[in-house]
Amino acid sequence: MPGFAQSAWNTIKKQTKLFNSYTFREPNMQSGLDTSPPVHRWMKDSLDRTAFHKSLRVLGVCVPATRTTTILKSEPLKRYIIDLPKIRSVIWDPSGEKDRRVVLLKVTEEAALSPEARSFLKEQCADLTEHMVDLKYDYWTADEILQSILPEALCDDSPTGFSITGHIAHMNLNHKYLPYKHLIAQIILDKNPTIKTVVNKLDNIDTKFRFFKMEVLAGEPYFVVEHRESDCRFTFDFSKVYWNSRLHTEHDRLVQLFKPEDIIADVFAGVGPFAIPAAKKGCAVLANDLNPDSAHWLTKNISTNHVSDLVRASCEDGRDFIRNAVLRALQDPFPAYPGPKLRRMQEKQQQRRRRQEQQPTGINPPTMESPLAPNLSSRNEVTQFVMNLPDSALEFLDAFQGILAPLAEPEGQLSGIYSTMPMVHCYCFTREPDAYKAEADIRQRAEKIIGAKLEEARLYFVRAVAPKKDMYCISFRLPRNVAFAR
Repeated sequence: MPGFAQSAWNTIKKQTKLFNSYTFREPNMQSGLDTSPPVHRWMKDSLDRTAFHKSLRVLGVCVPATRTTTILKSEPLKRYIIDLPKIRSVIWDPSGEKDRRVVLLKVTEEAALSPEARSFLKEQCADLTEHMVDLKYDYWTADEILQSILPEALCDDSPTGFSITGHIAHMNLNHKYLPYKHLIAQIILDKNPTIKTVVNKLDNIDTKFRFFKMEVLAGEPYFVVEHRESDCRFTFDFSKVYWNSRLHTEHDRLVQLFKPEDIIADVFAGVGPFAIPAAKKGCAVLANDLNPDSAHWLTKNISTNHVSDLVRASCEDGRDFIRNAVLRALQDPFPAYPGPKLRRMQEKQQQRRRRQEQQPTGINPPTMESPLAPNLSSRNEVTQFVMNLPDSALEFLDAFQGILAPLAEPEGQLSGIYSTMPMVHCYCFTREPDAYKAEADIRQRAEKIIGAKLEEARLYFVRAVAPKKDMYCISFRLPRNVAFAR
């Protein structure tokens, strides 16, 4: 038990360290150069980009083009070379002489240079000249622009955080920023060329299908996205299904635990973030979701990623799916896993067939024969259950009661197949901030609902969702007495 909780706590510390590594660029103050944007706290309803302009007077070293490198690499001057983002340190001589360059410095007067630097410039017979560096709206980051617009009381926490799904930036704005939501969204849109739509999550959640309702703050009101993750391509309507790009690491972590020979029963499959990468690995998957829109896009993504032979989609209640998954795998087994080498050969055959199908009408090139598969037994044993519905997945654990009992008349009929019970990976929330208390809370709730002590249980911290609300995954071996309960 202590080791179980300590493992979760170590994961929390790693996640926190990773989160803290992402910081915003502060306004750049270099040797008296104030590069912060002009302050315009009057902006609220509309964004005036032309108001963001600043000219900086700096010194430049005018030298023949052949001596530019000497100036840039000289020790006395190296620390004075301008190094502002998006600003070139070497420019053409404004006088128009083609064989001369100007090396810009980050000082405004010669007195700011060290005696060694002034002596070096004298030795090089270099001329000092004034130059104006113009900074415009495009120069500053979204965070810097917002810091100059928002009231000072709102500048402590940056509201520029968002997740990206396809062409959509998904924000979850705190209520204090809502009066400025359209301004914030427009700046996000400006500063991220790949984003076409900015939306904000609303408080109300669809109670049946659990996707977040949202409002468009800027950009095109188009929600069908194409998103790439784990070498897979997912297409779906972001306004009608659940998707969280921040769970990419968790999707990958769990799929890495699966063996290619496994049969996965994905109870709340969504559009396939677990099911399709698992199938790409070679796993067979029974994938289910109650939301008809999720089931629709899941079916499309199965076809798009060419795993139709390994993933079977359904649209039904999670409890019914859990109770029927074992019987479905028995009555309609999946082909045996052919091994990595043969699997690659089969994929190449599929690619050839797809290319031939795209050929114009007429005589097609001869089709190569598929390699003969080895004589392996088919797969008919569900080895992993995935329950990714953290808000209520624990409540579905009672559906495992007796899932093998109707097929065991007598019980020995299944003993050869289910000599080892399936693993269950159940996502959930807890409001216990302490790792030990979180473990005790989740284990107690799970054992109460499933009706037995958990075996081989491990708890994994996924992410902090909100203050005093963390997401975990509890993985355990399905108790045999639960599976065969009568």
